[in-house]
Amino acid sequence: MSEPCIPTLLEINALRERNAIALKVAKDHGRKVVGTYCLFSPVELIVAAGAIPVSLCGTSPTPIPAAEKVLPRTLCPLIKSSYGFALTDTCPFFHFSDLLLAETTCDGKKKMYELLGQMKPLHLMQLPQVQDEAALEYWILELKRLIRRLEQEFSVQITPERLASAVMLLNEERRSLKALQDVMKRKPAPITGIDLLTVLHNRGFTVDKREAIGLVNRLTAELTELAERGVSPFDSTTPRILLTGVPVGVGSDKVVRLVEELGGSVVCFESCGAYKKVDPVVPGADLLRSIAEKYLHIPCSCMSPNHGRLSLLERLVDEFQVDGVIDLTWQGCHTYNVESLSVKHHLQQGGGTPFLQIETDYSESDTEQLRVRIEAFLEMISARLGG
Repeated sequence: MSEPCIPTLLEINALRERNAIALKVAKDHGRKVVGTYCLFSPVELIVAAGAIPVSLCGTSPTPIPAAEKVLPRTLCPLIKSSYGFALTDTCPFFHFSDLLLAETTCDGKKKMYELLGQMKPLHLMQLPQVQDEAALEYWILELKRLIRRLEQEFSVQITPERLASAVMLLNEERRSLKALQDVMKRKPAPITGIDLLTVLHNRGFTVDKREAIGLVNRLTAELTELAERGVSPFDSTTPRILLTGVPVGVGSDKVVRLVEELGGSVVCFESCGAYKKVDPVVPGADLLRSIAEKYLHIPCSCMSPNHGRLSLLERLVDEFQVDGVIDLTWQGCHTYNVESLSVKHHLQQGGGTPFLQIETDYSESDTEQLRVRIEAFLEMISARLGG
């Protein structure tokens, strides 16, 4: 598998380290920073408050042993990694955060946030876990409560004008991320899934959103040009895989690496750092309601029922010409683990899309076992395709 040299990809690969320095400079100039862990964080409100929203570390196995001195070993590795980074003060983005924004998605995170609140000022949003009108009204109240906290914490006023400007900026960011991921609809895809995942992961740590949008747009243009010339690390017979399930990032990417080492191409990530992220806020007469609607309808497994995820997967399988779906579940993540059965039944109706669920953690201890399962899955898909 030979990969083309893509200048902007190399630049984005170094983005995380560069932005840690840029964040310190911004702090030295009086800027405020809000750290977030989850897609449910209404980033528009942070931007409208004049603060810098940053994603916080949580995809590396390195700090997990420190976290396990406090947290149960059987807890989800994403939670243990997130807490371990905070506990060891090894995430610069956590270190520079003036406020942590958290949401009640799963039980493990809720209790972890209680501990984080002893380290940093933390605002916990009570997220409804249904998606009806009553839940929306409650969620709007939670957004209003967050506005009051941001205004008080940072001595600012979030005006309608500032909110409208923030919505425009975040919608442009989502448009750029969608356009980048849509390049993978080309057959064969112009880059590897590992490279795409690295871009999606690293750009979450950016300090200047307009700069990040420009970088992503430039990368999309370069990849489009490569695709039009037929340049790809894959060929037209490579099995095309969609990865769904839990959040993944640099450091928790072993399944993506294995798929591509064994001859597959991960062309789509349905997870919350990727395609779940691209739906825009559709501005209405009440902009705050529009923001609340956008976030409440994220198809996360913490929602019950979660029909939106099934619909999204069905659409992505078609649009990305997917040959197989891998549903990744972290050990201890009960919502995604239980929901996997519904996903499997939905995708396999009428002899549909080949499906494989993988339950694992961040360690490399089960790599060889996973290698055997993934290799057999790809061989089954190749036989089905007549390869």
